[in-house]
Amino acid sequence: MSRRRKPFPRYEAVEILDAGSEGKSVARVDNRVIFVPFVVPGDVVDIQVVKKKKNYFEGRAEKFHKYSEKRIDPQCRHFGICGGCKWQNMDYADQLHYKQKQVVDNLERIGRLKFPEVMPILGSEKIYHYRNKLEYTFSNRRWFVEKPDPERPQNRNGLGFHLPGLFDRILDIETCYLQRDPSDAIRLAARDFALENEYEFYDVKTWDGYLRNLIIRTSSTGDLMVVVVFRYVDHIKMPALLDHLSETFPEISSMMYVINDKRNDDISDLEVQLYKGDPFMMEEMDGLKFKIGPKSFFQTNRDQALKLYSTALEFAGLSGEETVYDLYTGTGTIAAFLARYAKKVIGIEYIESAIKDANENSALNGISNTRFFAGDMHKVLTDAFIEENGRPDVIVTDPPRAGMHERVVRQIMKVAPEKVVYVSCNPATQARDLAIMASDYRIEKVQPVDMFPQTHHVENIVQLKKLKT
Repeated sequence: MSRRRKPFPRYEAVEILDAGSEGKSVARVDNRVIFVPFVVPGDVVDIQVVKKKKNYFEGRAEKFHKYSEKRIDPQCRHFGICGGCKWQNMDYADQLHYKQKQVVDNLERIGRLKFPEVMPILGSEKIYHYRNKLEYTFSNRRWFVEKPDPERPQNRNGLGFHLPGLFDRILDIETCYLQRDPSDAIRLAARDFALENEYEFYDVKTWDGYLRNLIIRTSSTGDLMVVVVFRYVDHIKMPALLDHLSETFPEISSMMYVINDKRNDDISDLEVQLYKGDPFMMEEMDGLKFKIGPKSFFQTNRDQALKLYSTALEFAGLSGEETVYDLYTGTGTIAAFLARYAKKVIGIEYIESAIKDANENSALNGISNTRFFAGDMHKVLTDAFIEENGRPDVIVTDPPRAGMHERVVRQIMKVAPEKVVYVSCNPATQARDLAIMASDYRIEKVQPVDMFPQTHHVENIVQLKKLKT
């Protein structure tokens, strides 16, 4: 006879104390941390535990006894379901406070580091409509907020975002406040045309269906790129949808499509076909021009990226005589900023197509003192590579969320540049890497930057200087 599982506990009238990682807020009961989504520090709620971990619980708020003064009404009708803007119910000034606190907490608790007072976070003037790229998914497994009436079957096709923790469920989006017009209108036009003409939406469980993804990119120059991802070629349906979008929205400057018959949505290894317009769009930043293709990486918040790069340049403190290494250079945007004030810039990046973009962007801006190399960072950044390209006076590194491989960190320490500027989209892994470097470098400056309002994400820039021996 099986033993009955003990029910998860329920706690009443618990105050939410802090805003934590992954956008969840923090409560504490009997010295046990409980992470709760969609609540705000200062709320007093009843919490039903839904998951037990070794060191913490996860729960949901079931009843509110008191609402926090930090709480505001979320603007988006999809808040609480979509999961994309988990802090939209918190005043923006408080969002900035908790992002700055997140940086400090990670440096103190994970890195156990010594550092000067953290400079005030650089907030965003735009707290909505700040993204220049969004990707939506077509699915025949639309999530219904209310349980459908079995007597009245409903169409299950939708176009929107994956629900958190449910890879096979899509929330059909009516309005998204992250990207400016006409992003919403293009998405709705694509969805409605597909529904009216009975196109098959993709089924992620059976890997069947026709329509897969819709990607919309905008730029400050007014360019507009739309990429539709199909599972296979249909010489009637495909041009009908693409023509409908380009005729309805003549402002689309690049209309493209991709055929993806793989079992994942990644198109980085697939060819993007130009249907109408230009094969790229242009972006401008601080007098620099950047050519952006359908697969090019570019910071999704252009205005805040300018603050990020300007701060990285300031922290580098270049005089024009330095050799600078730009690690994880991407399409060479930071390298372009640095090159105007350095003797030469050496950029390294894993993705070969990004290196092609980096070279094109240097040529586009008349920059001749950059060289770019593709490959795994810890395999490229060797003693022989440094001997060939020169010892760096300054290293700027902007790794992905996972941070730097320890071998890369150790190699930076071995190379021993006088200055390191560490740009990070994840202060936790940044703190881990800085802890390794603490024996050789001291932290001089710390500058958080908010790239993603309404979310818990925060970028952080740290300036390191070599300790005197």
